[in-house]
Amino acid sequence: MSTHTMGEAGLAPIPEIHCPFPHRVNPHADRARAHLAGWVQRTGLVHRESARKRFDQADFGWFAALVYPTASLRHLELMADWFAWLFLVDDQLDDGSAGRNPDRMEQMVAGMQDVLGSPDFGVSLLCDPDVPPAVASLAELWQRTAVDAPAHWRRRFIRHLRDCLVTATVWEGGNRIRGIVPDEVTYIENRRHTGAIYVCMDLIDIVERLDVPEELYDGAEFTSALDAACNVVCWTNDVYSLDKERSLGEVHNIAYLAQYHRGLDREQALAEVCAATSAETERFLAAERHLLSARPGQSAVLAPYLAGMRTWIRGNLDWSRRTKRYQAGTAVSWARPADYVERALIGVDQ
Repeated sequence: MSTHTMGEAGLAPIPEIHCPFPHRVNPHADRARAHLAGWVQRTGLVHRESARKRFDQADFGWFAALVYPTASLRHLELMADWFAWLFLVDDQLDDGSAGRNPDRMEQMVAGMQDVLGSPDFGVSLLCDPDVPPAVASLAELWQRTAVDAPAHWRRRFIRHLRDCLVTATVWEGGNRIRGIVPDEVTYIENRRHTGAIYVCMDLIDIVERLDVPEELYDGAEFTSALDAACNVVCWTNDVYSLDKERSLGEVHNIAYLAQYHRGLDREQALAEVCAATSAETERFLAAERHLLSARPGQSAVLAPYLAGMRTWIRGNLDWSRRTKRYQAGTAVSWARPADYVERALIGVDQ
């Protein structure tokens, strides 16, 4: 039976996005929530009470529990911490002043790249009291994540995180500064980077203790399945965040680009994007079947990775439907970097 998710007050509901995968939740969800609340306070990523309440409403611990339902408690806590860090960085680049200040963006990204390029996983940077909280917390995350990971996985993850940061700052930031509305084809390609979804998919290896060979990961069959899954996640995010982002003047959203370039209204654009997202899920399933048939000898590593892609598609949809993060009425409060994001990311004391 077809169902719809209600839109903001006075707006048409969001059409259903087809998702044939079951709803799952990690049994450690509540403990991950409790851990995350303490971690963001200890690291300085969230320090004001008003910001903490808004952060709690987003419920990133539950999000991690939905998309990594098989993770151990230790790994689920790590995933929740990564989510907090990634989303707070995204808020600053999208909604905060850094997203419109090239020098500030460059300063932010340079500190993060120092962590990723450090031979000691950025641990030495933790001794410097002047390192902004977001850079120091990245060093902690990177050490906890990478210390036992294969070298080729670390190189892949670093490439994806750098692509995320650079694309968000150079491409998205440049568009905002110059007032450019990107075309849909370019946006779809770059969205997989700015949304950090390759980074999040890389974390499947950590949760499931996998070692995906480079020749398999870089193959056309694997790339086809991965990109389709990533598109579904990113477009779903755009559908549910549309009203919040438009209230902030944001143009980097596939539903808005459909409106802008095709002359559609909000309801028509959402209908088209939701239909395209459902079709992309079917494309993922076809690519999954082809990948498994093309690589029968590697099913031991492929089966859990593909299962991870499925839970990402399902879990992201379930979280997006429920989280208060994307409610347009809370957009202003989420866009106040003085509350927590600005200080955490670039060390500005306000």
